[in-house]
Parts: sequence; structure tokens; C-alpha cells
Amino acid sequence: MNDLLQSAADRATRYLGEIQERSVAPSPKAVAALQALREPFPAGPSEPGEVLALLDELGSPATMGMAGPRFFGFVIGGALPVTVAVNWLATAWDQNAGFDSATPAALFVESLALGWMREIFGLPEGCAGAFVTGCTMANFSALAAARHAVLSGQDWDVEADGLFGAPPITVVIGEEAHPTLIKALGLVGFGRNRLVRVAVDGHGRIRPDALPPLTPATIVCAQAGNLNTGAFDPLPAIAERAREAGAWLHVDGAFGLWAAACAERAHLADGIGLADSWATDAHKWLNVPYDSGIAFVREPEALRAAMAVTADYLPAADGVRNPSDFTPELSRRARGVEIWAALRSLGRSGLDDLVGRTCRHAARFAEGLDAAGYEILNAVELNQVLVSFGDPGVTARVIQAVQAEGTCWCGITVWQGRTAMRISVSSWATTAADVERSLEAIVRVAAEVTAA
Repeated sequence: MNDLLQSAADRATRYLGEIQERSVAPSPKAVAALQALREPFPAGPSEPGEVLALLDELGSPATMGMAGPRFFGFVIGGALPVTVAVNWLATAWDQNAGFDSATPAALFVESLALGWMREIFGLPEGCAGAFVTGCTMANFSALAAARHAVLSGQDWDVEADGLFGAPPITVVIGEEAHPTLIKALGLVGFGRNRLVRVAVDGHGRIRPDALPPLTPATIVCAQAGNLNTGAFDPLPAIAERAREAGAWLHVDGAFGLWAAACAERAHLADGIGLADSWATDAHKWLNVPYDSGIAFVREPEALRAAMAVTADYLPAADGVRNPSDFTPELSRRARGVEIWAALRSLGRSGLDDLVGRTCRHAARFAEGLDAAGYEILNAVELNQVLVSFGDPGVTARVIQAVQAEGTCWCGITVWQGRTAMRISVSSWATTAADVERSLEAIVRVAAEVTAA
């Protein structure tokens, strides 16, 4: 066991060192070499060290460099070193973090992390929190709580009687709502085609004047951090309308919620605490390993009612908070331990710097690309940059060429009818030198493609 774990640590350390300089995208040769793993199911056991070596030698070269400093394709942060180390330790603990009595250390640490995040985001004291796989399931969990609260207000027990014959619920979203929010709404049973979609402005923000009449049977879903522009819906105005009508307000803050941690950007999150539920990721801007999402609900009983499970063999005690009563999963890993480690390691000033620094890197990308003559399509208020290199075909070819060149990796998107390169800066590891190196490569490649 000792030799195996030491070998794993050595290989992981080497990988994280090499990822700093190698091409961000894996080479076609490395991807093709994965076929060597294709074999019949072995007839007998293999030596564990050989299994580890095989995976490292064939798998590592074929990975995308998401852990490195120049991956800008999605809002993805490479895991902070302390969170990688704590992940290994928590994996060695091998705790099934569903029950307080069975896993006291893991759940105590997780409770500390929840308390810190409530403080960071400015959420109401006493709101419930739940650790889930990512923002899709965080949205799902929060919306299940919203469904319970809205229907119980109409004397309907949705957990017992389901949605067949239930009073109708109106769900309002912006035209720029993230696809995973729409997926979560479908999973909760609201129907993707029944959603009321509200017009947005040129930044992708819900227009409060376009909101339909709201009632206590309405769930409004707002966004903190548009996936393309980083823009925030006007939460104070939306919250005022929701509160006047007795409607439920949910905020999808997959990455944008973390703006509240940065003095330079906290104003963008004004009104966050006025909502009834929130969803975010830690594996984005907090830079912890996958998978790590968090749901928060103002009314703990609404989340517990939507998620609780009981069985004779499961431990239960009065006054004990079992996490499995607040999450979709009964069994889960202790993912909150890594969040605690990231927050404990960074502290308030470190978290402020992480968010602020990546936003400044994004602004530098926009400045450099604009100076080179390319069109920036969004107001760069957060960590997202949209750039057009010409018509859709040219822009797509530039993006493909930049990805193939390997210095950095940026994705493609369509923003209000315009094809664009999207640059998302989220990693703790990205330095000013990485930005300048990536800018040089993008401008050089774009000039070659447009000239051709």
C-alpha cells in the first residue's frame, strides 16, 4: 500500500509539473494511444502498480490540461494544491458522509464550510446547505425545495402525492438561463416547454419590466453570472417583485455567487441575500477538485421535506442533522472537506485576490484583443470575454486553430446571434505571464487565419 500510494503521488506531482508547459490540448497521437487500453476483461488479477503505471503512461498524455494555467474553455479552475492533498486524505478516510453519527469528523468540517460560505455570500443565518455533485444538482435540490414550499402553501403534499393533479406552478426564467437550470427544472417535473421565458437586455440580464404577473404559485429563477458575459440579473428589483407577490426566488449562481467574496466585484451580487434559494459550484472559481456543488435554501424544512429519507436500519436521533436528509443522494463522498480546505487555506484576503485577479486577467485579454483590432462583444465586468474575429466561419476557424496550436484552449459560443470565442479565466494558477503568452498566440494565429 505504501509503495503504491507513493508511486501515485510521484506520478501526480510529475503530471502537474509537466502540465504547466505542455500543449493544453492532448496531441492526436496521445489520444490514439488510448486504444492500447482496449482489451478483453482480464481473466485474473493484475499487479496494482502495473495498473497504475498503465493508466498514467497512456491516460495522462491524453488529458486536456484543465489543471494548468492556460485552459480558458469553460469556467473551470485547476484544483488548488491544498485541495488535491486534502482530496487524497479524505479519499483515504473513505467516509460515506450521509449520517452524523457514522462520520463525525467529515460532517463537522463540512458544517464549518457551510457556515463560512453563508457568510461569504451574505446569505441569511440559519439557511440550510447541501453538498452535491455540481450546480445542476444544486439547482435540482433547491428547486425541489421550492416545489415543496409552493405546493404546501396550497395544501398539496407533493412528496406524498406527486404532481398528478397538483395545483399549477408558474416557473419564470430569463431568455439567457443556463441549459443546466432548464435541465434541473425538467427533472423536478416542471416541464421544459412550460417555462415562461422573460426578455433580457443586451448584456443577457432579465428585464424586470418584462416579468409577468407573479403570484404565490410562481417560482422565479434569476442568474448570478451569465455563462457568456458574466452579467448578473438585477436581483434587487426582481426580489422586490417576488416578495410583493409572495413568489419564490431562486438564484442560479454557478460561478457568479463567488463575486461576493471580492471587494472589487461584490456590488455585482447586490440583492443575493433577498432570494429564497441559491445554487453554486465550488469546482469552478473556488478551484477544488471535481465534483463539488452546493445548494442553499432559506427555509431548512422545505429542503428537508423534499429530500429526507427514512428506513429502519438508518441511524436517527433527535436534534441531529443528517446530510442525507438534505441531498438527493443517500451515499456520497465527503466533498465538503475540500471546500473547507480551500477556504481555510485562502482566508478572506486570499479568496478576494483569487476572484479579483482572474477578473483582471479577463480585462487584460479584452484590452489586448481589442487593441489587435478584434471585436469584444460583452462588457467585461467579471471573468468572461467574448471576442469575434469576423464572420462566423472565420471566427470558428480561428478558435479551431488556437486550440490546435496548443498554447491555450478557448471555446466557441453563440451570443445573441454572434459566433464568438469565449475566454473564461478561473484558475488560481493563471499568471499575468500566462495571459500575455496566450494573447500573443491568439493574435498571431488569428492573423494567420484571417490572412488566409
